[in-house]
Amino acid sequence: MDEKALRTLLTRVSKGDCSPDEAVESLRHWPAEQLACAHLDHHRGLRTGLPEVVYGENKSAGQIAEILAGLLRQSGPAMATRVSLDKARVVQARVDGLVYHEAARMLVGNPAVCNDEGEPGIIVVLAAGTSDIPVAEEARVTAASLGNRVEQVYDVGVAGIHRLLARRELLQAARVLVVVAGMEGALPSVVGGLVASPVIAVPTSIGYGTGFGGIAALLGMLNSCAPGVAVVNIDNGFGAGCVAAAINRGKAQPA
Repeated sequence: MDEKALRTLLTRVSKGDCSPDEAVESLRHWPAEQLACAHLDHHRGLRTGLPEVVYGENKSAGQIAEILAGLLRQSGPAMATRVSLDKARVVQARVDGLVYHEAARMLVGNPAVCNDEGEPGIIVVLAAGTSDIPVAEEARVTAASLGNRVEQVYDVGVAGIHRLLARRELLQAARVLVVVAGMEGALPSVVGGLVASPVIAVPTSIGYGTGFGGIAALLGMLNSCAPGVAVVNIDNGFGAGCVAAAINRGKAQPA
């Protein structure tokens, strides 16, 4: 249940298109619903502007299916992250209306529709290298599923900086940018020096031994001298996509 759905329901009641009893039934599991394996927070979308999302790693296909089915009974988007292809196939066989984004390892149902008219801006997702694309795709799919217009620019790392500079017009048109990089993690600093919009830096675990599974990139991003750069956790494309969506929406939560 998000703000839009609640307003729609109240409008239907005020017009007589929906009886109070029907409205009560719609809200019966609001704000929470107890399942066998989870306690669904249906109020989260209304409270924070972002729906509850399933973290699929270490959950069984049956648990993911049960939770997504519960979320899909409500009006907002339903997403599951870190879902393997094998699990996704099982879940899709049990729950209708789910799309699997293999590169992002995400299942999505009932995504929010991007309304170009009056849309606050564009989110641009950049990946330094091809190896960083899975994390970048997690950010892209998350932001797009939340109803944002998203453009992606991949394989534009600092080893060939001319590739990035060739897309400068798009970078400057973005309301917010998500910049994903492994190795030394230099790309967000470069982008932060080119644009006026907020930059969300995402370190990835890509790199040789002294990269320490993304810690080198994380520390490099945290020590960026470019203003306007914020950093999320290693490989956390989902978190970056949510922050980008909140910034693009223009406020922390619905009015």
